[in-house]
Amino acid sequence: MSLQGKRIVVGVTGGIAAYKAAELVRLLGAAGAAVQVAMTPAATGFVGPLTFQALTGRPVALDEPVANGHGMAHIDLGRQCDAMLIAPASADFLARLAQGLAGDVLSAACLARDCPLFVAPAMNRQMWRNPATQRNVRVLEQDGVRCFGPQNGIQACGEDGPGRMMEPVQLVQALEAALATHVPEAGSTPQVLAGVRVLVTAGPTLERLDPVRALTNLSSGRMGYAVAQAAAEAGAQVVLVSGPTCLATPAGVERVDVESAAQMLSAVEARVAGMQVFIAVAAVSDYRPARTQTEKIKKSAAPLRLELLPNEDILGRIAAREQPPFCVGFAAETEHALEYGEAKRCAKRVPLMAVNLAQVALGSEDNELTLLDERGAHALGRADKLVLARRLVAHLAGMLNRPGQGAQPHETSD
Repeated sequence: MSLQGKRIVVGVTGGIAAYKAAELVRLLGAAGAAVQVAMTPAATGFVGPLTFQALTGRPVALDEPVANGHGMAHIDLGRQCDAMLIAPASADFLARLAQGLAGDVLSAACLARDCPLFVAPAMNRQMWRNPATQRNVRVLEQDGVRCFGPQNGIQACGEDGPGRMMEPVQLVQALEAALATHVPEAGSTPQVLAGVRVLVTAGPTLERLDPVRALTNLSSGRMGYAVAQAAAEAGAQVVLVSGPTCLATPAGVERVDVESAAQMLSAVEARVAGMQVFIAVAAVSDYRPARTQTEKIKKSAAPLRLELLPNEDILGRIAAREQPPFCVGFAAETEHALEYGEAKRCAKRVPLMAVNLAQVALGSEDNELTLLDERGAHALGRADKLVLARRLVAHLAGMLNRPGQGAQPHETSD
């Protein structure tokens, strides 16, 4: 009941997903939160204010004069609550937030707030993918605003793709997790992993066939490096074991370079002792050549047959240790991602698995992640990999703070 007694402002902007806000408000109330709704003028064209007044027992904040003692409703809204959640957040409202505009009571309240701000985008898939919208989201994330979603799916316009607002029950869960990690004021970085020792793997591995050829994959290493950066931003002591990449080492991160899967396993096992968290992001080669030729294999018209041997499962091996760290896995699938990801999580007995589609993630600058844990699936939406890494770290920190999860910082002596 982490929302019990919390004062939450739910902002509703113009969009067909505004009808979902009614269920969101109901669920927040059922979780024990005191909810105040504020609506933009456009939102009232989709859902009437009386609906929310009936659900909350409070008048809705609108762009109308109110008798609140001093006529400063836009200031009071963001200062008399524990969090603000804009759901749905239209493309227009995100743009105004990013620019710091304050043309209505809701946007003014966001500007004058002294509490965490969360947004749940909802719009057409092309509007979401537009560079202007993505730029605005990056600006908001840099300002400390947390973005929940959006999700993929069929939209009201009939198109299929990213842009659906997260379902109300998922938003309530996301808000609970975010508030549990003590989201700070806008513009600062939450130190939710302060003092925690984290080991991260990243990038591809490379298995040599001969002096000039190798087996590898399309991983760029960006996701793993983003996770290492996000963990360091959150106060963790981070060691990054990296396969071959062209990426710069994140600030404050210790980097260990390896090439093959065997070398990565050796580096991980040499450093895992004393680590409290292990995040296996690397796209490790599943197979290696049975023999590496000392001379270049000459091309011919005949088929080339290679004997391949399976590589060790690094995540599975670390998770099977007598006293393993808190393990986080990554599963890149081409189909049935959630089904296969959950099967991997259970088979390897890891508490948290991040799942993505390989065709979306490999080599690209953005990604679309869903986190799987014992409580179910948590969609992080599609965004820049660093944005997603920060969301993953916040979720991870929330899990570490649960009773019985352990991985708390160990005391050290001088």
